[in-house]
Amino acid sequence: MEVIARLAIVAGGIAGAIGVAASARASHGGGENLAVAAQFLLFHAPVLLALAALMRVSLVGPSAGAIVLALFLVGLSLFSGDLAMRALAGQPLFRMAAPLGGGTLILAWIGLAASAFTGEKNRGG
Repeated sequence: MEVIARLAIVAGGIAGAIGVAASARASHGGGENLAVAAQFLLFHAPVLLALAALMRVSLVGPSAGAIVLALFLVGLSLFSGDLAMRALAGQPLFRMAAPLGGGTLILAWIGLAASAFTGEKNRGG
């Protein structure tokens, strides 16, 4: 569990940093797609940090935490990555990357909600 929680912290920090950089670039003519990509990264960075904290206090179990983390990372990479590629390179990451990433983010949020029942502190009461 410790490794997954630490990975969530690292991912949250990286998502936040890229989100700030993308937001700054978008404000200087990067376009609406880049601004949306930055917003998604910035909105989800605290969620990744919260996931680490929830795992650390055993409210979210390690397996569920790992799955939720993976879903958030894949979803953010596909969704924000596709929008950033469109803005900066003029082409998509690949066909349907943004919708696939968005759907994966929805699954991640549902997984996070379901993970409330997986931690050690949830088993006895």
